[in-house]
This record gives sequence, C-alpha cells and structure tokens, in this order.
Amino acid sequence: MDARKSNLYLVPTPIGNLADITLRALEVLKTVDVILAEDTRTSGFLLKHYQISKPLQSFHIFNEHKTLAGLIQRMQQGEAMALISDAGTPGISDPGFLLVREVLRAGLQVDCLPGPTALIPALIKSGFPTDRFVFEGFLPHKKGRQTAMKKLAEEDRTIVLYESPHRLVKLLEQVIEFMGADRFVSVSRELTKLHEETFTGAAHEALAHFQKKEVKGEIVVVIDGKKE
Repeated sequence: MDARKSNLYLVPTPIGNLADITLRALEVLKTVDVILAEDTRTSGFLLKHYQISKPLQSFHIFNEHKTLAGLIQRMQQGEAMALISDAGTPGISDPGFLLVREVLRAGLQVDCLPGPTALIPALIKSGFPTDRFVFEGFLPHKKGRQTAMKKLAEEDRTIVLYESPHRLVKLLEQVIEFMGADRFVSVSRELTKLHEETFTGAAHEALAHFQKKEVKGEIVVVIDGKKE
C-alpha cells in the first residue's frame, strides 16, 4: 500500500462492469481494517468476486449521523478504514461527504483514489461542451423541483443530472416545459453494462424514445446549456 498510511480511504468501485476497478483500489481494500459500505450485500458480492475478506460495516443515509462519532474514535485509535458506495466514487450524491468532513475536522488523514464515476463518461459521450459544466446530482423530488428547473433553464454551462428510471419521463417533460422542446439532451443508462444505452437528441425526441419502453438502470441526463 502507499508509504503513508491514511485513516480513511475513499475507494471507487465499478458502476457496472466488475473489471473497472484499479489495482490500487484492490490493494487498499485488502489491507484496511474495515470497509464501510452503502449496502453490505452489494459490496459483499464485489469483495467475494475479488476474494477480499474484510469486516464490512454499513454506512448509509439512514445511519450516518449515529455512527460518525464511533468511527472517528476508532480511527483515532489507529484503525484504517475504506469507504465504498454501491457503485462509483463515494461522496458523490451520497452521505460520504459527512464522514470526510468529520475525519478532516478531527485532524485525520483522508485519501481519495481515482476511479469510476457515472457522470464523466455520460458527459463526454454527449458531445456537448465539457470545458464548463455544472453537476446537480438528483433534483428535489417535489418541493423545490420547479424552482431548480427554472434556474437550470438559464444555465449556459452543460448540465449533468442523476435521475431514477421512474422519474426520467417526468424530467424530460419538465425540460421541454422550462427549456423548450428543441433543447438537446443526452440520456445514458446502464453505463458499462450489457444493456448500456445512450440517446442524444432534442428533448422531444428523447421523450418519445423513452415513453415507448420500460426504463431500467442507473441514469445520467446531460442537458446542453442555454445558447445566446
């Protein structure tokens, strides 16, 4: 492992294809004292695949505040921990940032490994400008959603969003409502998996495409910025 030992390692895991994990990530997971996982069942499958046997502990949006103090104390006593999410880089649209913040406040060391994340491949595949973009993660489900859409409608940078399958059609309808039917969008789903799909076109074309089918998988929506 690295010459300097960190208290907390943020370890990206594959977003679909299990081969998309780095050698360094595997090395870290084999040598830390405990692995903090968003879902221990999902992470258990990955670790079993790579024959890694380490204690797993849940760390997710429903228990992060309750477990933070205990985790910090254990790190102060010398334990090295790795944080992983179900897929991709931890800390993006999940509670990982809370743990990082508290570890840093305690004067402890954090290392973040480079690795898979869904937003960058989707952004690059869109063909939209990548020199300036804004990542909004998941928009509010109800309260504040229309306000967010109105602000994004005026955004001239490329916009990157995460969305769930059952809300995709609604999002595309709102893109048409607030940004216009001809605003270009690029929808990527199931990235790196067998049924990977990217549809790029005008918002009304994307809506017609996804209204015809049952949408499954993790979804990244990239929206072209407002033009002068």
